[in-house]
Amino acid sequence: MSKDLEKNHSELIYDSDVSSAEAYLQNELLKEQDKDIKYRSMGWVKTAFLLLSEYICLAIMSFPWSYSVLGLIPGLIITVFVALTVLYTGRIIGDYCARYPHLTNVCDIGQHLFWNQKWAWWLTALCFIINNTLIQGLHSLVGAKYLNTVSNHGACSVAFAVVASIICFIFSLPRTFSHMSLVGIFSAVTMFLAVLLSLIFAGIQEHPDKYVETAPVVYRLWPEKGTSFVSGCAAMLNIVYTFVGQITYPSFISEMKNPKDFKKALNVVTTIEVIVFALAGSIIYVYVGDEYITAPAFGSLSGHYKIIAFSFAIPTIIFLGALYSNVSSQFIYFQIFKPNSIHRNSHTAKGWITWVLLNAIFWILAFIIAEVIPFFSDLLSLMSSLFDCWFGFVFWGVAYIRIKQAKYKDQYQGFINFYRILTLSEKFNLIINLGLIGCGIFIFGPGTYASVDSIVLSYQADDYGKVFSCASNGI
Repeated sequence: MSKDLEKNHSELIYDSDVSSAEAYLQNELLKEQDKDIKYRSMGWVKTAFLLLSEYICLAIMSFPWSYSVLGLIPGLIITVFVALTVLYTGRIIGDYCARYPHLTNVCDIGQHLFWNQKWAWWLTALCFIINNTLIQGLHSLVGAKYLNTVSNHGACSVAFAVVASIICFIFSLPRTFSHMSLVGIFSAVTMFLAVLLSLIFAGIQEHPDKYVETAPVVYRLWPEKGTSFVSGCAAMLNIVYTFVGQITYPSFISEMKNPKDFKKALNVVTTIEVIVFALAGSIIYVYVGDEYITAPAFGSLSGHYKIIAFSFAIPTIIFLGALYSNVSSQFIYFQIFKPNSIHRNSHTAKGWITWVLLNAIFWILAFIIAEVIPFFSDLLSLMSSLFDCWFGFVFWGVAYIRIKQAKYKDQYQGFINFYRILTLSEKFNLIINLGLIGCGIFIFGPGTYASVDSIVLSYQADDYGKVFSCASNGI
């Protein structure tokens, strides 16, 4: 095995052919054969369950709210469109990671994409950690929201958030994604049941929560006249935020025995996503209507229906926060202990102490951020516009171009000549990927403006609570 295949971040291979990629992968599998902790141990089925646990999540229950703003037909169109872009870019990621198996996370890929510059690795790493930690913070708050709901505010919300964070921390501790996927199966199944029960309860309940006779249930096929750009963009970003999970794909693929099988998992999961997301968004919205819709939609269910459906979401609330902590901790862990370190693949005291401390640090940070920032819900829209534009669109449009440049590396000089030597299908795909880059730039520009404007408007309306507030956030 060439030593070039084991260079560190500052010396990543910029060009790779199929034979060298396969040789590198086989060498990695051989090195792990006699190790206590084996990372490359997942097949495509376990990967599919891991992806399902990431996507069949609480955010599904905010789709009815998005449809109430966008209208049913535009909401469904945007849902399908975003799903197809994620499927398309996910397949590019699969190809990229199969060609360059030494790139084990999105930060390595960020450096690799942008001229192998170290600044690209550091900038991607910063966004990667912030994104994951904010998602952890969301799950800390949602855990407190659930506990407040079922206990009728039986304790201070901060105390409930602490409890939720501690539970999530415990479930963050498995060392490999293969082990995490086993919990993920249960998480995805219970969340699916939560969504299914919500659909049923929305249809059979006498009326939505807080119903009044003077305001009947009404839904719209198109946006209400006068819907602002800010509210429409926020609803669109909510859908984008739910689908755009590509930031974790390279980390998952890095633990697959055969990275080429990632596409199988992605195809299955995307099909399930579109069906579940579209049905949940449309059916609950139609039965609840504009006046009574909440995000998450559990709050639109009346009485015990709300508690029952929301309770089935507990495993997802815990697991998905734990998953993002696990991804971040593994990323830092691998920077601390290099590939030849005994602490990577063996159960050493130093290794486990480091692993536990990393997860604990991320959960402490997530809890503090979630409690200190009063506009945390709007912060997620801002996060989507700032980060998802790159990790969901721009990166992978550039990745397609890089793959084709590697294929034709000895046959072109300049972009125009590069375009001329592409096949007809490659030219078509190039145009699609340039369009994806354009979508990312739109989300970054106007999307960020809309998110910031929403925060300003909410401040003016005094919609935000106080720092470390004991007030109930139950639904």
